[in-house]
Amino acid sequence: MRRKLQYRRFHPLQAGMSLLEVTIALAILLIASVGIMTMGTVAIATTENQGHLAARTAEYAQDKMEQLSSLSYGDPATDTIAFPPTSTGGSGLTVGGSSDPNSPVTTPGTGYVDYLDISGQPTTSTGAWFYIRVWQVSYPATTPTCVVSGSTVPCLKQITVTAKVRRQVGAPAGALPQSTLTTLKSSPF
Repeated sequence: MRRKLQYRRFHPLQAGMSLLEVTIALAILLIASVGIMTMGTVAIATTENQGHLAARTAEYAQDKMEQLSSLSYGDPATDTIAFPPTSTGGSGLTVGGSSDPNSPVTTPGTGYVDYLDISGQPTTSTGAWFYIRVWQVSYPATTPTCVVSGSTVPCLKQITVTAKVRRQVGAPAGALPQSTLTTLKSSPF
């Protein structure tokens, strides 16, 4: 008894995918991938600008604030632009300056601005800066007075430091990252 070989006939719906169907599926996948990659690029730039650069401006503003806060209340001449600070040639805690990075006070001998390179190191070249730090020393509006060594002087000074980055990564989408800190310094401390 001989068995007959049976050939199976496939129904057209069970034959598998055609080359056209595979090409269309790959095209849809490619379009979706490009959209996701664009979103990833935007996320990376935003993280760099608003995360990393904003954190650096806060760190550099805090560093300058600590330098200024460590000076004595009546210090008129310490140069905190130099590192380490020198006892002459600067503005110390003399009232003046500006906390606006777009209009820093740079009068020789009384500068209230310094510049940092991309790695956060002080630079003397105003063209090679990546971060700018400006500060202002002022008396608050309702400053009480104290008697020090027989004279009446304001008891408080307000120190405001602003650090700002020069440029962002990618296409700018708003203001450049900057940080502003304010503290009060009291006399006689």
